[in-house]
Amino acid sequence: MKYFSRFEKGLWLSSVSVILLLFFAFDRQNWLTMMASLLGVTSILLNAKGNPVGQALMIVFGLVYGWISFDCAYYGEMITYVGMTVPMAVAALVSWLRHPFKGNRAQVAVGRVGRREAALMFGLAAGVTVGFYFILRAFGTANLLPSTLSVTTSFVAVYLTWRRSPYFSLAYAANDVVLILLWLLAGIKNLSYLSVVGCFLAFLANDLYAFIAWRRMEKKQSLEA
Repeated sequence: MKYFSRFEKGLWLSSVSVILLLFFAFDRQNWLTMMASLLGVTSILLNAKGNPVGQALMIVFGLVYGWISFDCAYYGEMITYVGMTVPMAVAALVSWLRHPFKGNRAQVAVGRVGRREAALMFGLAAGVTVGFYFILRAFGTANLLPSTLSVTTSFVAVYLTWRRSPYFSLAYAANDVVLILLWLLAGIKNLSYLSVVGCFLAFLANDLYAFIAWRRMEKKQSLEA
């Protein structure tokens, strides 16, 4: 219980409350969706501490979320998470385990991405986005444009996670905004999907906090180094 601050405990409890409230208000059937949401917010909070266990939980979340997306015909989300996010989360887990801060395996050493690498990253993201657009269109993906944009934000997020950059959380926050829009559109047709909207609202709050936490961790590690 001492591992998390009072604010972090409050953030987690608030996130869980929002997820459960919307689940019992609009769904009450898809328990897998609810469990995935709880798993996801726990993963993000652990990621905010720089703990590799958060990446392990993200792998499980990605697989479950991929199935949920397939069920909703969001093939872009399914392909993105199962085909890109999960494999890169595995790579990120390996990277985080290989770079503990001063031997502390519960906290990864913060990395940096230079301007040239950032330009390379955005170039790769553009290529992936164009490629996925045609793939998703061929699959008849619902809400094609926001689904394609989700691919872009997801790629940038997982790349920065792999490189241990504090900005990975901001990229995930941008992805959360896109996904809130996607699942709101799905919720218009089926109210049960509004519970997924609650999931990504909670994710957004946690990802924004994770960015602040990583910036603090970066300064602290610089001083200790």
